[in-house]
Amino acid sequence: MLPLLNDVEVRVLGCLVEKQITTPEYYPLTLNAVTNACNQKSNRDPVLQLDDVTVQIALDSLREKSLAAVITGAGIRTPKYRHYFKEKLQLSDEQVAVLCELMLRGPQTPGELRSRGERMYPFENLAQVETVLQEFCQQEPPLVIQLPRLSGQKELRYVHLLGGMPDISKWSESAPVSENEKGRWETLEKRVALLEQNLAELSRSFYEWKKQFE
Repeated sequence: MLPLLNDVEVRVLGCLVEKQITTPEYYPLTLNAVTNACNQKSNRDPVLQLDDVTVQIALDSLREKSLAAVITGAGIRTPKYRHYFKEKLQLSDEQVAVLCELMLRGPQTPGELRSRGERMYPFENLAQVETVLQEFCQQEPPLVIQLPRLSGQKELRYVHLLGGMPDISKWSESAPVSENEKGRWETLEKRVALLEQNLAELSRSFYEWKKQFE
């Protein structure tokens, strides 16, 4: 089970994934490069202004969660960081591109994901993106959910669940939700709440076990 991530960890991990694909010649990344990637004004929503200390804390946390590693050794003057995102989640290349875009730019429609994600994967058509999204929505536990349709909007938007169940009210007011949609959302919220509770219990158990060796 993938551990829940906070907003900074999502941004840091998304940047590591993006830069490995789009600028492989500069990957793995130094701390300074990761910070600069997190604070980019392009391909980011929201635009952040993180400092090195905040990014370092996130990198250390991702390492503890087996999602990142630091590269050191002979010939490496400055520690560099790489991710294990694809391996950890056992993702295909097109799945990596879709999920990475959601991590870096928040809720998006399939059309937006296709056009923006082409820098990381050459999608053949819109149906390929929609298939990836449905795979994420249907797996246990889901990695992505479909947001309620907005008033006046034709295309549905999708959001990742790497940080737990999101507060959809922060993006926009949604159109009236049907009883079936309400039931689906309530079920998802209960499942995520249970996952968060199990994670907290596992964290406490691990902390108590670790203290025995200190």
